Amino acid sequence: MKFNHSLQFNAVPEWTGKYIAYSNLKKLIYSLEKSSKGGNDGNEQVADEESALLTDTSRKPEEIFKLALDDELAKINEFYIEQEAQVFQEFDELILEEDEFQTSVLDDTDMDDIYERRRSSADDKMRVSRPKLKDPFAATTSESRHQFDQEVFGQHDENAENYPVDIAKSTGSLISADSGSEDFDDTEEAVNRRKTTRSRSQGDNRYSARNRSGSRTLPWGFLENQFLNEKRINLKKKATQIYVSLCELRSYQQLNKTGFTKALKKFDKTIGTKLRTWYLENCVDKTYIFIPTTEELLDEKVDKAIALYARVATSNDNKQARAELRLHLREHVVWERNTVWRDMIGLERKAHGLTTIAGGDKKIQLQGDQPTILRNGKTHWTIMGIDIPRWLHGTRAVKLYIILPIFFALLRLETLEDTAQANCLAVLVLASYLWATEAIPLFITSLLVPFLVVLLRITKYQSGDRMMAPDVANFIFGQMWNNVIMLLLGGFTLAAALSKFHIAKIMATAILSKAGTNPNAVLGMMMFVSWFLSMWISNVASPVLMFSILQPLLRTLPTGSSFAKSLILGIALSANIGGMASPIASPQNLIAIEVMDPAPTWAEWFSISIPVCFFSLVVTWAYLIVMFRPGNTVIQPIRVVKESFVFKQYFIIVVSVCTIILWCLNQQLQDILGGTGVIALIPIVLFFGTGLLTSEDFNNFLWTIVALAMGGIALGKAVSSSGLLVTIARVIESKIDGFSTFGVLIIFGALVLVCATFVSHTVAALVILPLVNSIGMSLPDGHPRILVMASALLCSAAMGLPTSGFPNVTAICMTDEVGRPYVTVIDFIKSGVPSSILCYGIIMSVGYWVMTTINY
Repeated sequence: MKFNHSLQFNAVPEWTGKYIAYSNLKKLIYSLEKSSKGGNDGNEQVADEESALLTDTSRKPEEIFKLALDDELAKINEFYIEQEAQVFQEFDELILEEDEFQTSVLDDTDMDDIYERRRSSADDKMRVSRPKLKDPFAATTSESRHQFDQEVFGQHDENAENYPVDIAKSTGSLISADSGSEDFDDTEEAVNRRKTTRSRSQGDNRYSARNRSGSRTLPWGFLENQFLNEKRINLKKKATQIYVSLCELRSYQQLNKTGFTKALKKFDKTIGTKLRTWYLENCVDKTYIFIPTTEELLDEKVDKAIALYARVATSNDNKQARAELRLHLREHVVWERNTVWRDMIGLERKAHGLTTIAGGDKKIQLQGDQPTILRNGKTHWTIMGIDIPRWLHGTRAVKLYIILPIFFALLRLETLEDTAQANCLAVLVLASYLWATEAIPLFITSLLVPFLVVLLRITKYQSGDRMMAPDVANFIFGQMWNNVIMLLLGGFTLAAALSKFHIAKIMATAILSKAGTNPNAVLGMMMFVSWFLSMWISNVASPVLMFSILQPLLRTLPTGSSFAKSLILGIALSANIGGMASPIASPQNLIAIEVMDPAPTWAEWFSISIPVCFFSLVVTWAYLIVMFRPGNTVIQPIRVVKESFVFKQYFIIVVSVCTIILWCLNQQLQDILGGTGVIALIPIVLFFGTGLLTSEDFNNFLWTIVALAMGGIALGKAVSSSGLLVTIARVIESKIDGFSTFGVLIIFGALVLVCATFVSHTVAALVILPLVNSIGMSLPDGHPRILVMASALLCSAAMGLPTSGFPNVTAICMTDEVGRPYVTVIDFIKSGVPSSILCYGIIMSVGYWVMTTINY
């Protein structure tokens, strides 16, 4: 959790404005960074005081930031002194109140006198009365009870007549108070029993009332008096509240100390200074709130509060008192946190509602037979007063209302003579529409495919007969878990290890620091590093990592800077291009490897992808420079992450490199290792077995992508086994009769590029690649692997819209420190569409030439 969120989560709600203004200090740091590097422009709006500081060229950033810290330190110290004095005063008053309470309780001698008087009155066989208010058990009138309370307990209560003084009941004495008198058993047995009971009660239920000087013994067995019990409960509540207040003071102290440390650390890291150690030692540690004696005094008060609670609540058991107070504190904090976060969520929802209204959306409440009503911000349909669930009338429901009838119609009409092929066509159309429209989650569609394949008995035996359901299930599930899935998990494992131990980030900053201050060179280096990381940690993780590295540089650029746009778009587009680079860079590559027969080796893949990626990067970089013209921007070099490699990081690098080499040599080692899937087990076993990666890392794998790939494999096997693929290929072959492999590639390449732009790259590969492979096999000069390879590369090259791929989605969500987006949809269309067309041309020329040269 970031410290800013932790501060909000742990702060006392009533003191919210009295904590360190960490967010403001962060904004000041970024402003100082920008002003020190000449990044401020006329569009910036800063507070007058802060603006005056920033424009004061005679002051260094350290001096400006120190002034801001001094103001925060003074504010925090003043508030702490005020709160400390108030809490300590309440604590002192509570101690005095507890002293009075302890003094008001009878000691052992007082109780012995009472028993002797009762014994004497019992010898005369008379009703017990209390002349001159000396016998509490004979008090029969409100006046006498009131007088007794004043004399014995030192208390005055106007409502004393509302409760009886029945102290003897708690000792086990056989005395009953009725109408102001009692019967008393004076037999020897009863007397002995009373003595035994009294001594046991005094021994078990009394403890030292005060550990301080002048302490008395508190006979807890005689505290049945309602007034004293209420007094004790009140003291217990006050002691609990004092303990909570003291703990809140300690939390206030610790949170602010952490805030100063974090703010100074961020300032030194951002500006490149060494202010942290000096300021902490000479300013923070010498302020009253943070000096050791203050902390010791606060700890001492906490211990005293626990001891006081123990005296009034737990019979001087400090351990039990501490446990009970911690429980009270935990309940108090949980309640406060729930309240705070509920308020914060409410504000977020209100802000979201305002944003929706500001965006022009209209929420209409209709009246009549089919009204829409607003409930918790959502629209519900009702018919005759009955609520209709949202999933029955939402956008997704409308898509399903269109898709499902088509599916059932295809099943009913039996468009093909072969039942298995007709059923397979219906499943193919259903899966394609569901993937394209995302009417249900993509991975759910993938899991639906094997269910329908088994239910409709789509697959066939080699003899041509339809398989029975058990055989279909064994066949289809056996195909879904194969070398491709294991290769995908191996890629996830390498990516997790390289990211978790900052290896990728250290290497990336080391390379980027060599780019200097030339904007064009920085843009080119950023794109190269993004492409290279996408090759090994996937084009999903690469843009996230690159944008985190880019943040410090973006903060130094003026608002609306064209160079910032070119950097964001450059990273996204290069990450898409990086999706072509290696078999583990993106899921569509693994789907292509599964489709091709024989599957290409890593060396063959690199021999095609590297030249294509190189030229694609160069032309995309040149186009971004021409479009945004960032050459006049003044920037600062990117700082290297100063972190030395340790043994664990070297171990991860060695294992990763060895795994990649084995993947490249898979064809030569196939007789020994069996395939790429077995090789993928090496990093999985070594990294998870040694504890470098944990079960949490394993759970964080993109299992939805795994399910999507498995569903695509299942659909491909079903289409192939049923014979539908051959049938479709023959139909298309008749339409493209006389076309060469290159002509077919031009046509299907454009189809793939358009489809992958509007739907997911992986979905486009799932639907089109098996068909392309079948068509390639039917051509006279058939090179199906060329068609499949080029189509797979084009899936990654489709980057014309913000939703075309994960790198684009990440880029469009990038905002500055005040929430303004760096790029818009128009920026993406202007840069992404031309880049896609350029990459298409390179794949059709350079890629095709390389593939024919190596006789692919």
